[in-house]
Amino acid sequence: MTPTPRLSVGLLLTFAAGFIDAIGFIELGGFYTSFMSGNTTQLGGAIAMGAWPIVLVTASLVGLFLLGSVAGSMLALIDARWSPGAVVLLVLVILGVTAVMIRAGLPPSQSMLALAAAAGAQNAIVPAAGSVRLGTTFVTGTLFAAGQDFARALFRQAPPLRWAQHLLVWLSLLLGGLLGAAAYAIAGTLALLLPALVYVGFLIGFTVSGLRHSGRPLHL
Repeated sequence: MTPTPRLSVGLLLTFAAGFIDAIGFIELGGFYTSFMSGNTTQLGGAIAMGAWPIVLVTASLVGLFLLGSVAGSMLALIDARWSPGAVVLLVLVILGVTAVMIRAGLPPSQSMLALAAAAGAQNAIVPAAGSVRLGTTFVTGTLFAAGQDFARALFRQAPPLRWAQHLLVWLSLLLGGLLGAAAYAIAGTLALLLPALVYVGFLIGFTVSGLRHSGRPLHL
């Protein structure tokens, strides 16, 4: 079983990812900033149909997600005290770039693309440990793990409620998507400020944690 504090961090990060993905999905007219399986399927279909504008958008999203995952993973390889905060800072910078492009009046097919890089990077914030994958921006594997652990629990080969932790991750993405779409209906792309504040909170928390573990005194 994943400890509650660690699980809570992962759930909040996944909630923020769902919030952002819902806004990006609406703005892009049916393309995802974090669900690369869906984008890849659409990319293949678009190539077959010769729908080159769709090819450009989906290929860009997949490529930027990959670049974000590389950048986030590289930052995650630095000192473990600072790596979570460094990855969160990268996500915030990308959100800032998105905000600048929106402010400049660029169309969603350009301004929303960077969010895929942020989604790719986010997956490196919480290192993989234990059976529940935390802080991710996608949940296909999580749903499979829930079903698998439920079956194993029936045969007493897994903790009896570990499958429920997997479902909590899925529910956090669902809730994020629901509230993201609702917030977009009220405030448009300004709704991206809410997940940005969540990341700011994590940046502060990870920085304080890093300072404590480094033995440096805090001057508040």
